[in-house]
Order: sequence, then structure tokens, then C-alpha cells
Amino acid sequence: MERWKESQLKQISSTTELETAYQISLNFAKNIGFKFFAFSTTCPTKTEHFHTTRFNNYPTAWNTEYEKKIKSGTTDPVIAHCNQSMLPILWSEELFCNVPWIWEALEQQGLQYGWSQAVHDEHSGFCSILSLARSHCPVSGWELYENLGYSVFIGRHLHNLVVEKLPKEPAKSSMVHLSPREIDVLKLAATGKTAYESARILNLSARTVNFHVQETIRKFGVNNKVSAVIAAVKAGYLNSDAMR
Repeated sequence: MERWKESQLKQISSTTELETAYQISLNFAKNIGFKFFAFSTTCPTKTEHFHTTRFNNYPTAWNTEYEKKIKSGTTDPVIAHCNQSMLPILWSEELFCNVPWIWEALEQQGLQYGWSQAVHDEHSGFCSILSLARSHCPVSGWELYENLGYSVFIGRHLHNLVVEKLPKEPAKSSMVHLSPREIDVLKLAATGKTAYESARILNLSARTVNFHVQETIRKFGVNNKVSAVIAAVKAGYLNSDAMR
């Protein structure tokens, strides 16, 4: 690897500010032959309380027209592909055959020779897309192969910076809530009492006791009464004496 590439990639990886990392990445893109560089992060699985993060140095006229058309419901085949796959995709007239206005606008603005690469985050549901473009010289398969590793490295770092800055969602409580009667039933089950014996002690019917047992099995997501008792002990519902 050329020394300048190694130096710029180290700069990118050590940068914790998204805008600064983008600017260094833009310089890197220019140095490998691409005038334009774009990065965006969306969340296809979340439509509320999430605003797309977008950086690019595309012409203002392109951004204005693109935003207007996309808001009207037009589907960008690049985004559609990247939301489903992390394989790189080359831009071409054929790719945009169903939305010819995109290809025409790309040609007019000097963006027609480009490619995109996605980063998927299965845990959070976020999808980031990195794109490089230029006005001259089609992107060859060899050039794509040669630069793919750099794009993945840069895309993942920028993606992580975006995710780190997003508000953290409150952790969902995993605590299972048992009723006092369900706790009583499990305590007796832990001592080896049958449903009939528990029913006599609690002044209930055996059928009611079995109902409570089944409810605890459902709440803990286990398969049987023994597993429900163990889960209740781990959750702190039963004291250690109950297991003797």
C-alpha cells in the first residue's frame, strides 16, 4: 500500500468527529480518482424519530432535484440494492432504466461514473451507503476490486461514528412480573409439592394451581414447571430455602 494511503486511512480511523472524518475520506476519494464522495445513513426498519444522516459534495442542483423527486415517492435503485445487499453496485444507464431522470441528471451534473457500497448493522437496523463518482472514465471491474477494501474500511468507520452519536434507546426491561399467587405456587412446587398438595395448602382447586403454573411457564418462556421454578429462583422470586 502506498504510504499516502496508509497515512490517510490512519487519520480516518483515529478521527472521532464525523464531519472531520468525512472530509478526510473525501480527500482520499479524490486521490484515488473520484471527484465526488457521498455518505448517508438510514434506518429502513425505523420510520419515526430518525433523520437521515447525509454528507456529499455533489452539485447543489443535483441535491435539490434529487430530494424533490425522492420525496414524491421515486425509488432509487441504488438505495433499494444497498438496503438489501452489501455487495458493491456499479452505476449504469441500465441500472436506472426505470427512473431515467436519475441517469440523465447524473450525466448532466458529471456524476455518471460511480459505484456504491453498503454497510449493514443488524443490531441497530441502520444501513449506511458510501458512493464514489466522477465525470470521466467508466469504473472498471479491476478498479472496483482494487478500491473495495478501502471503501469498506471507510464506510464502517463513518457508520460507527454515526451510530455512536445517535440517542441511545432505553434498554427494555427483561424482568418477568409474577403475581403473588404465582409466586406461592412456584414456592410450593420448588419444595416438591404436587398440584393437589399445593391446592390443599393454598385453599385452591388443583385446576387453578395448574393454571398459575402454566402462566409462569408462559411468562418465562420455558417448557415445563421445573424450568419455571429455576427461572423464578434466578429472577429472585424464590428464596434459597425454597429449594432445599
